[in-house]
Amino acid sequence: MTDTMPSDLLDLARAAKGFMPADEGDLLFRIALERLPHGPGLEVGTYCGKSGIYLGAAAQRVGGTVFTVDHHRGSEENQAGWEHHDASVVDPEFGLMDTLGQFRKNIARAGLEDHVVAVVGRSSTVAAHWRTPLSLLFIDGGHGEEPARADFQGWAHWVGTGGYLAIHDVFPDPADGGRPPYEQIYLPALAGGAFTEIEVVGSLRVLRRVSGAAGDPLR
Repeated sequence: MTDTMPSDLLDLARAAKGFMPADEGDLLFRIALERLPHGPGLEVGTYCGKSGIYLGAAAQRVGGTVFTVDHHRGSEENQAGWEHHDASVVDPEFGLMDTLGQFRKNIARAGLEDHVVAVVGRSSTVAAHWRTPLSLLFIDGGHGEEPARADFQGWAHWVGTGGYLAIHDVFPDPADGGRPPYEQIYLPALAGGAFTEIEVVGSLRVLRRVSGAAGDPLR
């Protein structure tokens, strides 16, 4: 089985709004191919569906499923006055960001609606009720300290033994970018001993769960 995405889906992924560099997207697709035959995957933070297409393309190939959790109101850094704000995804009636429509269109254009399931709500709210083991968890949600910490605490323990935890925007050097994904997700995952790092491309870090079972608390 080739680990290359179909060219039409790759074009759609790269054209979609988002912040996933092409080489990191290729890695996301490849690890999803490895893990999704073993159980569902879940993405925290989907924005307009760019990474969802990479994940969904893998799910389609292996007959898997990916859940995407997002309230679609944008992270802190997406709000007005911040560097990554995009006024084109602001709902004029409410004056709030609303990326759900763009997400749905991108996933539909890619023909992935049977494999990518949108869960619309706050990550912490959904995580409090989640009980399904995951073969792959991709965290790319809010990049503030509190949201990043909550994403780790709410979701990482649901990765099963041998499953992957992928973390986006991990910057050990403060000069390269924001620190919360590094300090609140990446470092705690390694410090507890349940995860070990297996691959790095750009700011995307991939860790494998090497001890404990899905649902077991992380130290």
